[in-house]
Amino acid sequence: MTTTALAAEATQASNPLINTGVFALFVAITLYVVYRAGNRRSSRSGYYTADSAFTGRQNGIALSGDFLSAASFLGIAGAIAINGYDGFLYSIGFLVAWLVDLLLIAELLRNTGRFTMGDVLSFRMQQRPVRAASATSTLVISFFYMLAQMAGAGGLVALLLDVHSKLGQALVIAVVGLVMVAYVLVGGMKGTTWVQIIKATILLVSAVLITVFLLGKFGFNFSNLLTAATDRSPKGTQLLEPGGAYGKNGTTKLDFVSLAVALVLGTAGLPHVLMRFYTVPNSQEARRSVVWATACMFVFYLCTLVIGFGAAALVGADEIKAAPGGENSAAPLLALHIGGTVLLGIIAAVAFATILAVVAGLTITASASFAHDVYANVVKRGKAEPEDEVRVARLTAIVIGVLAILGGILANGQNIAFLVALAFAVAASANLSTLLYSLFWKRFNTTGSLWSIYGGLIACVLLVFFSPVVSGAPDAIFPGVDFHWFPLKNPGLVSIPVSFLCGAIGTFVGRSKADPAKHAEMEVRSLTGIGS
Repeated sequence: MTTTALAAEATQASNPLINTGVFALFVAITLYVVYRAGNRRSSRSGYYTADSAFTGRQNGIALSGDFLSAASFLGIAGAIAINGYDGFLYSIGFLVAWLVDLLLIAELLRNTGRFTMGDVLSFRMQQRPVRAASATSTLVISFFYMLAQMAGAGGLVALLLDVHSKLGQALVIAVVGLVMVAYVLVGGMKGTTWVQIIKATILLVSAVLITVFLLGKFGFNFSNLLTAATDRSPKGTQLLEPGGAYGKNGTTKLDFVSLAVALVLGTAGLPHVLMRFYTVPNSQEARRSVVWATACMFVFYLCTLVIGFGAAALVGADEIKAAPGGENSAAPLLALHIGGTVLLGIIAAVAFATILAVVAGLTITASASFAHDVYANVVKRGKAEPEDEVRVARLTAIVIGVLAILGGILANGQNIAFLVALAFAVAASANLSTLLYSLFWKRFNTTGSLWSIYGGLIACVLLVFFSPVVSGAPDAIFPGVDFHWFPLKNPGLVSIPVSFLCGAIGTFVGRSKADPAKHAEMEVRSLTGIGS
């Protein structure tokens, strides 16, 4: 059967009415939950952090909901179905990343800050420049991450709702953006957190049920599943061997190492993950949040291993590649094969809910950073009224929503994986080095903070711009020109050390001196929680 015929069969077998109906039902239920949970007259603490009223278990499930984006649900399953062993390496990187949060970030960050990462960085630094730099990195990371999710929504429309026109996909992106803004405006952090909890629960239950069904189909013998996958895959037994996708030569091996470093270290610098540590009452609950989030994602990524190889065995690489979503269509096509249009409708709802919830979390984080760090502490010099700050945050959420919709429409069909990887690389380059230096280095000062944030940010963006992702490769954003000189597709292996180096150099050459008393106070506060 030809590629065109396979693609047509995949889309025509779905039922857009069922898919749309299930998704609309999810949106209606969650909007009602957001309306009931949210407080339209919430205080600043209520809007940003839900008054720190969530337990560690609740926040941990919400954390997993924030982190498990469309890339995790659809991308990893597809990568495993096509690339086998190498595709599962993404799951390992995402999971190991939470150890950095658990051991180095969660407890200390919760004890030191109040609302945003800027609170931590400005504790013993000059307020205005450090908060402006923190807000800049937060907005850049959030925008690229959000852009990937919004554009991913457009790419999934063709398969899940059988909408092929650019106009139709643009309308769906607009709907996702509008619902996301509604979540944030109506519910604030409390409502958004409940959306994350609902979405994470549905995602985990769906993944576990599909996994149990697949294992049952092969006699609950994973070896039988792997045998069927290798028999149907064009790669044969090489599907189970490392190096199939990333081991062709030295450059691709190094590129994967760079991507792995960015994924493992970038999680600890993602602003929407960091902000979640403030929604619990104390550092003990912050630690419990990470433990629960890690447990949820451990179960989920084990399920993606079975789902990925199950798609390779029952759907086949040819049909997956021929579908409009490419690798991202593996999980939906598997649902179509084993459960028909009803199960596909459920998976469609889960996929869009995943995008919706992640974008909502990014929106409230970005709007809070701008309102709290830029408006309240840079423009108003710390004298802004709490009501005005919340109003600015809500207005900022609307602006960010509009920009995300426009950016998602423009980026629809572009290299989405590049945008996600860039967000992780920027987070690791700009945020992680500055956070660790601030928490653990006594001599670190304002100049070092600015150099590490801006140095990592600029290095990361420049290296990506001059990489094969943008030009010089058939799948580049601009394939017709070639101005790349940086060989790696992900800059993490270079930009992350550059950010640490810039922070160290800036500290030694800067005129601003560190305050030993402030560092001592921050150390006691971060370790004990006294004064938080």
